[in-house]
Amino acid sequence: MKRKKTRPYVTCWISVATAIVAIGAGLAEAGPDPARRPNFVVILLDDLGYSDLGCYGGEVRTPNIDRLAAGGLRFTRFYNAARCCPTRASLLTGLYPHQVGLARNGQDLTRDGATIAELLRAEGYQTAMAGKWHLSQTRPLDGRDAGPRHLAWLNHQAERDHPFARLDTYPINRGFERHYGPIWGVVDYFDPFSLVDGTRPVESVPRDFYLTDAITEKSVESIRIMAREGRPFFLYVAHCAPHWPLHARPEDIARYREAYRRGWHALRESRYRRQVEMGLIDPATHPLPELMGRGPDWDALDDESRQHQSALMAVHAAMVDRVDQGVGSIVRALEETRCLENTVIVVLADNGASPERYLDPGFDRASQTRDGRPIQYRGRFDPGAETTWGYIGAYWANAANTPYRYWKAESFEGGCHTPLIVHWPTGLIPRPGSTTAEPGHVIDLMPTFLELAGAAYPAKYAGHDIKALEGRSLAPLLRKQPRAGHPALFFEHEGGRAVIAGDWKLVARPRGDWELYHIADDATETRDLAGRELRRVAELEQMWRAWAGRVGAPLHP
Repeated sequence: MKRKKTRPYVTCWISVATAIVAIGAGLAEAGPDPARRPNFVVILLDDLGYSDLGCYGGEVRTPNIDRLAAGGLRFTRFYNAARCCPTRASLLTGLYPHQVGLARNGQDLTRDGATIAELLRAEGYQTAMAGKWHLSQTRPLDGRDAGPRHLAWLNHQAERDHPFARLDTYPINRGFERHYGPIWGVVDYFDPFSLVDGTRPVESVPRDFYLTDAITEKSVESIRIMAREGRPFFLYVAHCAPHWPLHARPEDIARYREAYRRGWHALRESRYRRQVEMGLIDPATHPLPELMGRGPDWDALDDESRQHQSALMAVHAAMVDRVDQGVGSIVRALEETRCLENTVIVVLADNGASPERYLDPGFDRASQTRDGRPIQYRGRFDPGAETTWGYIGAYWANAANTPYRYWKAESFEGGCHTPLIVHWPTGLIPRPGSTTAEPGHVIDLMPTFLELAGAAYPAKYAGHDIKALEGRSLAPLLRKQPRAGHPALFFEHEGGRAVIAGDWKLVARPRGDWELYHIADDATETRDLAGRELRRVAELEQMWRAWAGRVGAPLHP
């Protein structure tokens, strides 16, 4: 699958501008024509740093996503569930992950909630998905451990006589009419494990295969098929990138080979400066915290180690770049099929950049390529190829999440804060390119889409009682109208926990004490006020515990 040449956006963006002018003030009062239900395209990135995208202060080349931001609305206070599986469960159901079986990773999405695809399909929408599912229970073949038989399975070197998970949990059985992508969460981008087309395993891939491109191509194919039907559609584009392993095409890596030679401190400072210049943050309310990491800091590294570290971040950037190229192809397909102007495009991430590092093969990490070449995990190497398994690590992850603290899996802002871009030429009323500081959460996408589609949320679906929605529609914000927001938002993952209520946030690391931040004037969580505000800590903790008991989240001391 070779990279296609990029074609100009002139036609596309002139038509967008024309539409915005044409609808004028009348739409601001009436909203979109209910007879013309919009299409929905959700583009989810995996382990994206908050500031990786150009429109959020990054140096990575993301012109296509940046154009969506320039013609759309950016959210600066939008949240996810801090980890891959939980966020995907919440996004698709409008519920907290604990309510639908995803209190921890690698479990089945239960029938306690319906998916967006299921409910929109029941309303006459076409539905399709390309990319990572990660909402089916995944188990090693050798019992609790990833033994020789399991590694052979991961390496594509064993006979497959069973599915990757229970077939009834696959996307094709949760509302999607078509799905192409991996069922498991971590894959080799050049030869993915658990790749399926519907329920059929994809036995082999072409020599020039690259997963991000395949996800894009299947998305474009679905758009062209569904556009011919004349009915609205929902497309879920669930990228694996830039989740480790760090795999990218050489031509993409080359663009960033020298970009990170000055280290993570320099990167963070430059991104912070751009965010201030862009008006995304105010230094008075977003002071830059101390950079966090693990192991030797940049100044303590020798030249060879610095070169290796900068190369790791270069591959991360290349992976984001390739996703953006795919976004360009998706937008062109929407424009060419005359679907763009009435399509709600949403771009976001499932959690912050990841500090994770695994130095050995294991549960979801192969030991060899299909043809028997060993995969290198340890030491210094030139990352990006299929025979290496690299990670950016904690320092780069924290820098990628500028201006926030921490990273993936934490309930601090660096773990659960995501960019969110909404682009909808015929329906979006706020000035193109504007931002909103209105708090929101991935649970809000379900009620938003249902409202815009003119659909109701049922008490039952397919014979199952389903839980009442936790999310609140974002549609009023898209129409520039007042919105009844959340009185509080709650978080819990593997012992990390938080509650945001008004201007305050109570948060703790796993097995850690509560910390309290007045995020209205300390959005980057630099001044812990827990010792001075004991009554407020007690009140917020009580709120969190009541929520945890209600949704089935584990309580912590």
